[in-house]
Amino acid sequence: MSSMTALNRIMIEAACRIAQEVGARALVMGNDAAADFFGNQEQNSCPELVLLTRGAVQSEDKLLPGIILDMPDVNLTRLGQVKIAVTKGIAAGIFKKDDKIVCLSGVPKFGFVDSIFVIDVGREFEILTLDDMSDITEGLQAEVFGELMNIALELAAQGREGRRVGTIFILGDHDQVLQLSRQMIINPFKGYPEEERNILNPDLMETIREFSTLDGAFIIKGNGAIVTACRHLNTALESKDFPKGLGSRHIAAAGMTSVTASVAVVLSESSGTVSVFKKGKMLVSIEKPIE
Repeated sequence: MSSMTALNRIMIEAACRIAQEVGARALVMGNDAAADFFGNQEQNSCPELVLLTRGAVQSEDKLLPGIILDMPDVNLTRLGQVKIAVTKGIAAGIFKKDDKIVCLSGVPKFGFVDSIFVIDVGREFEILTLDDMSDITEGLQAEVFGELMNIALELAAQGREGRRVGTIFILGDHDQVLQLSRQMIINPFKGYPEEERNILNPDLMETIREFSTLDGAFIIKGNGAIVTACRHLNTALESKDFPKGLGSRHIAAAGMTSVTASVAVVLSESSGTVSVFKKGKMLVSIEKPIE
């Protein structure tokens, strides 16, 4: 048994015991550590398993028990892995407000887990600002929200031709959003079939990269079809409760979500941080992936 495998098994055994003690809803871990989970003597005492996969799910992954959450193909920090997993889990209806979950995390390039997080979804995590957290994806497809998070984090890590980019994605309630915004250039997505301009289409990624270098926001339907890009948002939030030090993109995103039923995902050009807004409030902020 390699030292990495031995460490993984020690961490998994500890996580299972903690999960049992706190009555956790689920144990969350990366797919690369799953091989050290199955057959482990603590396996039967563990709660439901949620596996985090990077990129497309491989055929052998589909045979693994538990729930699969697709993660962006970037090197997230330990806490970043937990934040994106919990955010996607809530959006997909896997985690509820009263749940406790135990997360195993580590630095992917090291090949082992080295951290255990116990998350009380309704009290300790940052997604606390909505009375009903299912509202995050109200009127949206959870798969679309998850893919948008992947796109934003991959843009944060890779930029465009090595240069940092910053942009806003407004997802959902597109008719109302269009009424409260104006076009800055000719709409580059007009006239194309929805399936060709849907963010679930992997062939669209390079186009998104290109237009992310320009000012303005992407407007996206709840089903994932991009309506337009380079859109100036006319709304801004004026609130004493708004976090200090955030730029115009964040203020515009908060303002638009305060008057529409949309969700905003903002990529900061200066810091590479990806933030999610709903109902005028920041729900979660995920730090830039590790280069």
